[in-house]
Amino acid sequence: MTPAQALAIFAPTGVLRASINVGNPVLARRDSPSGAPQGVSIDIAAAFAERLGAGVDFTVFDSASQSVDAVANGRADIGFFAIDPKRGETIAFTHPYVLIEGCYLVPEASPIHTNDQVDRSGVRVAVGQGSAYDLFLSRELKQAEIVRAPNPPSVIPLFIEQGLEVAAGVRQQLEAQMPDYPGLRLLPGRFMVIRQAMGLARRRGDDALACLTAFVEEIKSSGLVARLLERHGIQGASVAPPA
Repeated sequence: MTPAQALAIFAPTGVLRASINVGNPVLARRDSPSGAPQGVSIDIAAAFAERLGAGVDFTVFDSASQSVDAVANGRADIGFFAIDPKRGETIAFTHPYVLIEGCYLVPEASPIHTNDQVDRSGVRVAVGQGSAYDLFLSRELKQAEIVRAPNPPSVIPLFIEQGLEVAAGVRQQLEAQMPDYPGLRLLPGRFMVIRQAMGLARRRGDDALACLTAFVEEIKSSGLVARLLERHGIQGASVAPPA
């Protein structure tokens, strides 16, 4: 695909519209409600726009489900998502560029000490609605009940307010909020590995996906993803291996 063809597919108006989810602080954040987004995914979107010879415009959402809808419905050209088969009905994913851990959090006095003790009758698990771990746990948990918060940052407040047994989320999100809520602990290990990828609407076609996938593989192999994780002080996430 020539640069002109790529530009026509991804940014026909000359501006690449990137959907950004600030509900995942590993990849994006906004320091104030009116502030510009910052983070790994913002820098990657800017790099892809530069490759196309286009400007970039960020559409910012508080949850992954909103970000997915924006790309699927044509309100954005690309997005940054955890790979999931449900989302794959409308979104075509590249190979992952970053791997992130999904973890459980419980009260200090909880009798739950391992991940395999969570899926039991009477256990209620708080999750961010539409998040990668919501989709995953909705398939995997057979006995525990899922209670959904509007977005990832509201998981722990909901967990505390309703006196739930477990909260689930991205490790970094949970760790960042724990100092505000004494008496909590993370379970050891992880219940899933979240594979973060770039994505576009399936209707864009195979050539567009191949172009975006090649870009992702290049930014991994060149060390750009590793440098961005270091630049933004991200701990606990790793560069995905080559496809």
